[in-house]
Amino acid sequence: MVETVAPEAPTGRAERRTPERILVTAMAEFGTRGYEATSLDDLARLLGIRKQTILYWFPSKDALLEAVVDRCAEEVTRRLVAGLVAADPGFGRVEAMVRVMFRLAARHPAMLGFLREVTRLGPPSSTRLLDRLEPLVVRAAGFLEAEMDAGRMRRHDPRLLLLAAYSMVTGMATEVEVLRAFGEEPTLASLIRRRNELLSLLRAALEPEG
Repeated sequence: MVETVAPEAPTGRAERRTPERILVTAMAEFGTRGYEATSLDDLARLLGIRKQTILYWFPSKDALLEAVVDRCAEEVTRRLVAGLVAADPGFGRVEAMVRVMFRLAARHPAMLGFLREVTRLGPPSSTRLLDRLEPLVVRAAGFLEAEMDAGRMRRHDPRLLLLAAYSMVTGMATEVEVLRAFGEEPTLASLIRRRNELLSLLRAALEPEG
């Protein structure tokens, strides 16, 4: 009988850094290559560690996916809340959200790619993501509702407005092949142009007449 030995637990600074490195690398690979196409062996190779080390921190690939969903939702929430708090009233709230998401697309494209991948995977991962983002949706919808009540924005369903803006931003920022079919190369300049076009569209739909 062959005795199995559990991997030795990391200690000190390496212990603090290893799970974070695993999460960051997993988000990048899941967001670019896809969840099914990325194995734990692939991640271990990229990280320069053994697969058993990944399993020490995350007992399965599904558990790792859940942890990445939580980390991504937390990061998106942090960035969007900061943008909303600092935004000007009225359309400034919407503009802040759009700018934050496009900034993520420019600086952390794998994060938006991961959000799209989780949506494609469906439940339970997509449900987990929605649950984690729900406090952000409630807060953002409250901001928009207040602007509508104050007459600084046309009346719309705030949650549907957020869903539409989110879908447009993620699509315009991540659907590279669709963009190319329309003659739009995924460069930084084109990303800024798409952001500005989306803002113009939303402004025309939301700002009160006169």
